[in-house]
Amino acid sequence: MGLIQNVLAVIVVLGLLITFHEFGHFWVARRCGVKVLRFSVGFGTPLWSRRDRHGTEFAVAAIPLGGYVKMLDEREGPVDPAERHLAFNNKTVWQRIAVVSAGPLANFLLAIVAYWALFVAGTTTVAPVVGSVAPDSPASQGGLTPGQEITAVQGAAVRSWEEINLKLVSAIGESGALEVAARDDTTATSRTYRLPVEDWLVRQDPPQPLATLGVTPWRPEIPAVLGQVVEGEAAAEAGLRAGDEVVAVSGEPVADWMAFVDRVRESPGETLEVAVRRDGERRTLSLTPRRRPQETGEAIGYIGAGAEPVAWPEEYRREIRYGPLAAVGESLSRTGEMTVLTLGAIRKMVVGLISPSNLSGPITIARIAGDSARSGFESFVSFLAYLSISLGVLNLLPIPVLDGGHLLYYFVEVVRGRPVSEQAQAVGLRIGLALVGTLMLMALYFDLMRLW
Repeated sequence: MGLIQNVLAVIVVLGLLITFHEFGHFWVARRCGVKVLRFSVGFGTPLWSRRDRHGTEFAVAAIPLGGYVKMLDEREGPVDPAERHLAFNNKTVWQRIAVVSAGPLANFLLAIVAYWALFVAGTTTVAPVVGSVAPDSPASQGGLTPGQEITAVQGAAVRSWEEINLKLVSAIGESGALEVAARDDTTATSRTYRLPVEDWLVRQDPPQPLATLGVTPWRPEIPAVLGQVVEGEAAAEAGLRAGDEVVAVSGEPVADWMAFVDRVRESPGETLEVAVRRDGERRTLSLTPRRRPQETGEAIGYIGAGAEPVAWPEEYRREIRYGPLAAVGESLSRTGEMTVLTLGAIRKMVVGLISPSNLSGPITIARIAGDSARSGFESFVSFLAYLSISLGVLNLLPIPVLDGGHLLYYFVEVVRGRPVSEQAQAVGLRIGLALVGTLMLMALYFDLMRLW
């Protein structure tokens, strides 16, 4: 069932992103007087198609990993002299720039609309309150203490752990100190703390900013009571049921749910004697956690069970909501922030500050799309917006075969006053194909390594 949900989620996500991207090209091409021959979502044999009154074929193809808008162009085949004025190659350089840039811009517009909808609908998060601080960690050395609420990172206001993580990740590679503002629950005034760092998160795979700082978020105490048990997994096979309260593992008392999780994670393949209280009676079951490989090469224990939900205290809940007009500014700001973060990540990956193993391909996208869909509307829309921004940024990179490569040629044409030669474009095409193909193979390789 999880695999089916992942596949459906990634089809929906990629379908929306591709359709918006290609519609951007299509819409502007029509306004610039270019004849569009085909608008295809997907590659390969069309599963469905129809033509409109302008002669454009709209198609949905079998391979949903891309799409294209085919325009009338003398470089791709003979053109009727009566239609030469409709050919893309005969348009002005500024019209060609507009058509090519419209695809990535459509992806940014989709992200803005998605964030706007989230801000208007409102999102609920939890206050970023520090639960514990590891001894001798940067947070401890900087003076942060448990119970404080973090209000800003590097001078930018934050309202959730998600925003904090984004700010911390954007600072990868910095040395010196990270500025973190926090306040005690007894005062409304924040104080700035300087947390010492050296080559912050450089080549850490994957980046773990909070753990590296030595900060553990506060969470309410969760009793060791099972809320759900997945059929076919270790917990179900051992006879555990929803509602069971775990009281001891191999003779050691269990204080709360996290203590039970820690014991399971550190015992892959090891048989544990789990004492539970069920219907007022105590009974002991044999539980053998299955091995789950991690990206670090180590394995952790996994049993396929979740805790019974616990409500967060109202004073720790934060609702973020804006009116329709205010949400426009916030959505533009969030899109700009995520765009800068994406560009920064690409730059840092090129110079070696971020490991290339952070590249993700279709398998990881499918998994995250499925997880976000199961987590609810807010998570799914946030993932859709970020992926749309990533697609827009990547397509604007000055690499031949991408939109950015074509834009590079056209801007050179603006400066030189004449088009880039076909020979130079052919060489660039081969280089671009090799580069993009290499990146795709690397992303697929790291996808498979995550699965193993």
